[in-house]
Amino acid sequence: MKLNKLLTKIQELLDERNWTLYRLSKEANIPYSSLNSLFLKNNQPTVSTLEKVCDGFHITLSEFFSEDTPYRDETPLITEDEKVILNTFRNLSKKDKQKYLEIMKILNN
Repeated sequence: MKLNKLLTKIQELLDERNWTLYRLSKEANIPYSSLNSLFLKNNQPTVSTLEKVCDGFHITLSEFFSEDTPYRDETPLITEDEKVILNTFRNLSKKDKQKYLEIMKILNN
């Protein structure tokens, strides 16, 4: 079965982060059964569900729907080190994110 475009995008974001659907359900505060049902039935997520999914991924709806733009590669908005830090941070659990921020504050002082 081919997934609809929204579910395909969600799956791509999961794959990029090496996340499971269960991890997304925890980060997005959506019951796992609801997310799993979307994929099993190939249903379109509601706008409110999609907003929660984006919150879970720490992206905006705009970022969710945007295509990669070539100018971003030509003029990086952040350094490669900053990208590594952001990607690492995004893959942490909420509890680990709090610890990470505490460590960053200590290092910054």
